[in-house]
Amino acid sequence: MSSSIHPMSVVDPKAQLGAGVKIGPFCTVGPDVVLGDGVELISHVSVAGRTTVGPRTRIYPFASIGHPPQDVKYNGEPSTLTIGAECQIREGVTMNPGTEGGGMVTSVGDRCFFLANSHVGHDSRLGNNIIFSNNVMCAGHVTVGNFVIVGGGAGLQQFIRIGDHAFIGGGAGVLADVIPFGTVRDNPAHLVGLNLIGLKRRGFTREQIHELRRAYRLLFADEGTLTERVDDVAAEFASHPLIHEILDFIREGGEKALCMPHDVSPVER
Repeated sequence: MSSSIHPMSVVDPKAQLGAGVKIGPFCTVGPDVVLGDGVELISHVSVAGRTTVGPRTRIYPFASIGHPPQDVKYNGEPSTLTIGAECQIREGVTMNPGTEGGGMVTSVGDRCFFLANSHVGHDSRLGNNIIFSNNVMCAGHVTVGNFVIVGGGAGLQQFIRIGDHAFIGGGAGVLADVIPFGTVRDNPAHLVGLNLIGLKRRGFTREQIHELRRAYRLLFADEGTLTERVDDVAAEFASHPLIHEILDFIREGGEKALCMPHDVSPVER
């Protein structure tokens, strides 16, 4: 199936277009861009830099994809932006490539949905099946796991990590790491429990959810330090892989700050 390019768009002849690509009016596509099979640029889309867009991704008007990162240290290095398959990138979304200081790559997984005016900063690594609601601000060097939902207007500070299946409330200012399956809200954001609705919708069993809730209560109890509680929970739930996802996430963060409940210190280790 051949590509369809509107005569009012400018597509560099060096750009690589897969089968069935559709490019509507008033789009620009740079020479180092790769558009996979079935990609559609609705209209007024600008794709630049060393950007690869996966199959069947749709990009809506006034999105700016792959232009130089918003980093004063960027010096024209040949960094990249990779976007996965079957993503929806709505109006006014901006995504920037990586920088030398962050590994040279910004990456977005498959089946992600970016609502209007959301932003993906340089050197961020995003997983699969993520939803960024309107006006989400994702700074540079952020890591976001799979099946994460971020509410409208939320801000993700640079270098933080968001674990799989987490939920970020609208308007939250996230200044520290968020555990897998966790829910945070407010500004500055704090942990308010588990993402129970998301867990149920994604088919986790009642037993799995019950065990996650029990482990959560122990992890964020009043007694001892967080390190001690992690060790205690690891011993009690030795055969529960979902709980060990949380424990591994906390351990891998080292001394990084962690979003905690209001009544627990965010720096307590």
